[in-house]
Amino acid sequence: MFIETAGPATGITPAGPAGLPANRRPKRRALSPYLYILPAVVLLLVWTYWPLGQTVNLSFNDWNLIPTKPKQYVDVQKYAKVLSLPELHQALINTGLYILAFLGISVALPLVFALLSRKVQGNARTAYQALIFVPFLITPVVSSAIWRWLFAPEGGTIPAIAAALGAPMGNVFRDPDSSMTAVIVIVGWQMLGFGVLVVSAGLAGISPDYAAAASIDGASGRQITWRIIIPLLSPSLVFLSLMTILLSAQWTYPIIDLVTQGGPGNSSTNIYYLLYQFGFRNFDAGLSSAAGTLFFLGFGLIALVFVELSERLSFYDN
Repeated sequence: MFIETAGPATGITPAGPAGLPANRRPKRRALSPYLYILPAVVLLLVWTYWPLGQTVNLSFNDWNLIPTKPKQYVDVQKYAKVLSLPELHQALINTGLYILAFLGISVALPLVFALLSRKVQGNARTAYQALIFVPFLITPVVSSAIWRWLFAPEGGTIPAIAAALGAPMGNVFRDPDSSMTAVIVIVGWQMLGFGVLVVSAGLAGISPDYAAAASIDGASGRQITWRIIIPLLSPSLVFLSLMTILLSAQWTYPIIDLVTQGGPGNSSTNIYYLLYQFGFRNFDAGLSSAAGTLFFLGFGLIALVFVELSERLSFYDN
């Protein structure tokens, strides 16, 4: 038994699966991928681009965050003001110094520790990696409390050891010459585990056959590391460098707020903490939004340049 379908001359379209006309099936297949990503796109619009648009809008207004007071349009006055502030210049310099410091702590040191961990075998290797990664799991509030206790001028462990060695220390969090260094030490101690995790994941994806073949050809361990392992690891290192540049200010913000409050004399502040001061201490939403918009454009350009460089410099194992 069979069912005869009408041909094109009858004007009747043959039915496909589930009773759908055959000429509608390709359109449905074409829409399916977009339906899968629709929830993510909606969340991205609601939680990222809508607040970004509101920030840009606020940057052209004068408003003190009081709902009953209307916003006053001031054109680009907030941008002109924020660019002339000496606090902004100091925050930009400090942010650049933080980035340079964390490129060493979050990229160079993790590479060294990850390479050393390859020489540790068995359970000792797991314990070694866990000890390095555990600080990353500690919240900034807890780590700040621990380090404030360690650096306490009276009774602190680190000042006591320094005094015993003949190098007495004062309050490092209230000294303009040491406040930034203290923040770098605390944040670097926390973020080292993240860098080791990324580098270790990159090393796990490198086939040991390359090193074995090179050793058969007479290559030394140093030559294998510099000419094979590190080039194959370049995608992970480029990714880690990009994250460090974009997120250094975010990493340091909670520690600055908890231990130094940007001082003394803005010696340890950064651009994120400056935005917080403009918006929630000075109650100048327009100034904070203007500074945030400028920082967004600046970091966006850096990200675009860095992504382009990563495509040129990265070496992929294919």
